[in-house]
Amino acid sequence: MTWSILARDEAGRLGVAIASRFFAVGALCVHTRRGVGALSTQALMNPLYGPQGIALLAEGHTPAAVIDRLTSVDAGRDQRQLHVLPARGRPAAWTGTACVDWCGHRIEDDFSVAGNMLAGPQVVQSTADAFMQTKGLDLAERLLAAMAAGEAAGGDKRGKQAAALRIHADEDYPQLDIRVDDHEEPVRELQRLYRKSLERYQPFMACLAGRNDPVGLTDRAAIEAHVTRFHQQRGGTG
Repeated sequence: MTWSILARDEAGRLGVAIASRFFAVGALCVHTRRGVGALSTQALMNPLYGPQGIALLAEGHTPAAVIDRLTSVDAGRDQRQLHVLPARGRPAAWTGTACVDWCGHRIEDDFSVAGNMLAGPQVVQSTADAFMQTKGLDLAERLLAAMAAGEAAGGDKRGKQAAALRIHADEDYPQLDIRVDDHEEPVRELQRLYRKSLERYQPFMACLAGRNDPVGLTDRAAIEAHVTRFHQQRGGTG
């Protein structure tokens, strides 16, 4: 009932985008951790897969081993779909034999796409193609373009309701984490929220305390100057 894309960029940032005809799909399906990886648990999703899978990745297990460990002890595994992207290395995926058609996944060196209850295989194909064709853009923009292409190819065959986007850089908290829980055009609304985040949210987040700066910017004039520079570097666009 969902499709998603996991990806990383050359800077090591992790990204996930997901959409579904299911309320708040970004709440429990999507999981990321700095320097570790990302995963999405789908179909008749198992919310335990997220924390356990990320922990296994952090211990050094390969994505394939993570999937094997999680599914081998789960009697409901045939109803599940799961894909896992490590911070370094090739991703892996599982599509249970009882997932609703169309269902399947695609694995590439630095991204993976998986979906179930879709209009057809063209949804996964179009999502992957759009991601590859937008190389050179920001990771978030590539993920949004990929999801828009997947939706244009038919998306979830039951319709539209929710979507989410998460970008995780080199902090313990996400760089960007936005959700559309219930909307007639969730992917389009996610794109709007992303554009809105560029106005102040994203440049402001860069001013916060972090691993290498436990205080961050506290002078409001300095924060405003950073926001101004952010937009100047983007050519004055928000």
